[in-house]
Amino acid sequence: MQETFKAFRIHAGKEFERAGIETLTLDDLSAGDVVIKVEYSSVNYKDALAGTGKGKILRTSPLNGGIDLAGTVVSSTSEKFQAGQQVLVNGSGLSEVHDGGYSEYARVPADWVVTIPTGLTTHTAMIIGTAGFTAALAIQRLLDNHQTPEHGPILVTGASGGVGSFAIQLLTQLNYHVVAMTRKQDQHDYLVSLGAQEIISPDEVQVDSASLHKSRWGGAIDNLGGDTLAWLTKSVKPWGNIVSIGMAGGINVETTAMPFILRGISLLGVTSAACPQSLRKQIWNKLGSELLPRNIDQICAAEVKLEELTEAFNALLQGSICGRQVVCL
Repeated sequence: MQETFKAFRIHAGKEFERAGIETLTLDDLSAGDVVIKVEYSSVNYKDALAGTGKGKILRTSPLNGGIDLAGTVVSSTSEKFQAGQQVLVNGSGLSEVHDGGYSEYARVPADWVVTIPTGLTTHTAMIIGTAGFTAALAIQRLLDNHQTPEHGPILVTGASGGVGSFAIQLLTQLNYHVVAMTRKQDQHDYLVSLGAQEIISPDEVQVDSASLHKSRWGGAIDNLGGDTLAWLTKSVKPWGNIVSIGMAGGINVETTAMPFILRGISLLGVTSAACPQSLRKQIWNKLGSELLPRNIDQICAAEVKLEELTEAFNALLQGSICGRQVVCL
């Protein structure tokens, strides 16, 4: 193990101060049972907000950024893991209350660590990362609430982002008719290649005082929130499900009780950060087997180094990235 190593460290107390490459030692890292030589991480929306100061993500400071990591165990005081094992960690407090994956080494509690599933490598696990994990978790919520392909098309909003890209591909693999919503006309071919059978514009969202709209969608995975989520509650078919996984379009939802009472729709939430570990391991095992994305490399938009993170954050926040950015350490 190196005596010193590089990390992308964020200083954000009451206000954002700075973020950049720093030289650390193991003693600088948050406490934990397992030390991991990090090989890959990824760039998520939350990472971009934290690393640029455009969102209040850290609850203690300073911290290494990165809500995902994958690599090889160097040492462990827990009987659950041994040196040489390939593992991953996502969510669980990384880059919120605990040093994250933008570091050549990480130290984490053993209970957070997931063995890399059969079918994945440390690299492919980070192409999936929190985005793919969240998409799979959203789909599991649909399945658990009896969503079937026969019930009608599934609308995926924010379709060209990481979560949307994986949701489209995984739903298609499960034989759902997938409709993608995006403003990016130059990404239509990309979305079709992932499996989208129709593409619509956000201009189709109806913002009005109506309690109900014509039933149109069997269900939905929504990255936007706000007016889009309100519209979905009014236009999903009876007994359909909406999984809410993002709020890029707003945190307030103006709707009524009528879709829930007259149509029996369900609004389901997902949080990858606080996912129970038993469910987290179940979902990762599925991502390495029956939910393994068939064209996983297609979703990898770029590979970046620690020194390129700020540029990667800005590109993601500006909406110029389609798919996933993997961080190579």
